[in-house]
Amino acid sequence: MSDQSDSSDNGGTLTEQVQAVIDRIRPLLQADGGDIELVGVDEPTGIVSVQLQGACRGCPSAAVTLKMGVERHLKEKVPEVKEVVAV
Repeated sequence: MSDQSDSSDNGGTLTEQVQAVIDRIRPLLQADGGDIELVGVDEPTGIVSVQLQGACRGCPSAAVTLKMGVERHLKEKVPEVKEVVAV
């Protein structure tokens, strides 16, 4: 599997698809001293709950990272995702 294939093409549950995308973007956050953990996926609503960790947790631009980075990327790769929220 290449990094350019869509997660939705991999089959698996919605949670597995979301986790696969998060695993691919995690190194980018870790490079800035942060991290992200998947807390859960509400499949009927398409809402993904994540927890930002490390430097990302208190970073003033964490909301921008979450919405413009993580959420945008997840929506592109897994169309069933409607929103990403930090918990």
